[in-house]
Amino acid sequence: MQSVVYFLLAAALAVPLFKRLGLGAILGYLVAGVVIGPQVLGLIGDPEKVLHLSEIGVILLLFVIGLELEPAKLWAMRSQVLLLGTGQLAATAAVVYAVLVYLFEMKSNGALVIALALGLSSTAFAVQLMADKGMLGNEDGRRGFSILLFQDLAVVPILFVVQAVAPVELNDKELAWWIAPTTILGLVVFARFLINPILNLLSRYGGREIMTVVALLIVLGAATIMEKVQLSMGLGAFMAGLMLANSSFRHQLEADVEPFKGLSLGLFFISIGLTLDLKLLAHSPITVAFGTLGLMALKTTVIIGLVMLARVPFPRALMLGLMLCQGGEFGFVIMAQAAAQKLLPASTADMVNLMVGLSMALTAPAVLWFDRFTDKQIAKDPQQQAKFDSQESEVLILGFGRFGQVTGRILAANQIRFTALDKDADHIEFVKKFGNLVYFGDAARREVIEAAGISRVRVVVVAIDEPQTAKNLVEYIATQYPKLTIIARAHNRVDYVALKKAGAHHVIRELFGGALEAATDTLNALGYSDGAAIRAAEVFRKHDEDMLNRLNTVQDDPAKLIELGLKGRQELEDIFRQDQTIGGRH
Repeated sequence: MQSVVYFLLAAALAVPLFKRLGLGAILGYLVAGVVIGPQVLGLIGDPEKVLHLSEIGVILLLFVIGLELEPAKLWAMRSQVLLLGTGQLAATAAVVYAVLVYLFEMKSNGALVIALALGLSSTAFAVQLMADKGMLGNEDGRRGFSILLFQDLAVVPILFVVQAVAPVELNDKELAWWIAPTTILGLVVFARFLINPILNLLSRYGGREIMTVVALLIVLGAATIMEKVQLSMGLGAFMAGLMLANSSFRHQLEADVEPFKGLSLGLFFISIGLTLDLKLLAHSPITVAFGTLGLMALKTTVIIGLVMLARVPFPRALMLGLMLCQGGEFGFVIMAQAAAQKLLPASTADMVNLMVGLSMALTAPAVLWFDRFTDKQIAKDPQQQAKFDSQESEVLILGFGRFGQVTGRILAANQIRFTALDKDADHIEFVKKFGNLVYFGDAARREVIEAAGISRVRVVVVAIDEPQTAKNLVEYIATQYPKLTIIARAHNRVDYVALKKAGAHHVIRELFGGALEAATDTLNALGYSDGAAIRAAEVFRKHDEDMLNRLNTVQDDPAKLIELGLKGRQELEDIFRQDQTIGGRH
């Protein structure tokens, strides 16, 4: 408990300070870890155990990445993943290997492992930086993510390389070759055919906390199973997310995992700071500086070259290179395994870890420098931004019952992409049979609508059935996302006034349009012409909306409400009387 207090206190002090200085939360976490670690205050006694526990943050991050990357999108990105990812890792590792072997005369096996470890970038760092700069939704963000995705997939083969070139120990237990692929196939089958029915059942009979428990169970269970068969825990989490990317429960799962991901990622970055051996920096400052800055310069150069081959302007390529120039969190995992299997001395592994940690610490300032001393407009291409964003949803429909479905059908008929949320799992399975793209999720939860992409849409349709929940939701959206157009469903006149006051731009009474149509048909049956009947309905609509706006100013005074209602009725009779005098029923 005392260690937890230290972690929370360090984060609470360091992160706001570093964000205020424009250096970012990640660097704040790292510095906080250094300060409370054995190198400075010594408040935490066993950093290695903390680091091992905090890897849950990386696992959850990879699960969320998998959720956001549908298999179809992954297949569409295959060329970028292979070309950019392979090119970056191979080129970086080749140069590092050559330097270690020919300049420092290191043994080839150890040099190969270090080269592959340093070729990896930090998914946690880079994704967070790209999100902060608004790059995840454009073509540059997709290129950067392709590189990171390939690196994450390459972790498993790299760990196999470490095991293959390490000295063989008698107590090593090797599993049969067929166990790993069979396990992967089993996870795919489970996720494809069983997980959705299970989640459907739990959504009906379990509470909100059970859904959170199940979300964590899916992630950590898949990661643990993969570890048991000597594969990467991160790969298991990523596969679980990827298999659930097309699930109706995708956004709900992401929202349930997100708070744990944020906290555990913060713990992970603090843990990196804890494990940095600053004594090595004091003893060998030139070696550490050369290695750290050289690594960052090399990776930046390689990424710039690869990205510019796709005709990306230099400033944008430089921005992407700076964001991915650091060493990665999986480098720590690889170094730990290499040291444990006697492939590298512990001092060498510590030196590599220090360089990786320092490169992480220097990445945020490097990106900040780029922002301050370059023309930001050059780094962004409006055409490529629009090209990628056009593939995203433009409308978010919250509640997909009969009211929301009408809007959705019209949007779909006009080729306008939308995302719909509903919390009735049975209803979702039914409407999906008709080709609707609907996800399970409680729209009343802010983290769910954020996971559904509310920050990226242009219009939000609030069509949920609970009036008070709808009002609270409209208030939140109007406050947090003032640029969005909010269209809300109201049950009656009271709801109309409440939703307008909450900030909705357009409020639609669910029965009002049908009632007007019924009144129009009634007037037709009584002898009114089509034009006269439609004109009467339009006059009533405008007068009624004007009355609602006036009622909004006196809604807390019952006497004035009655007075205004009677006055409005008389006004409407006078309007129709004048209209009939002029045009009659024709």
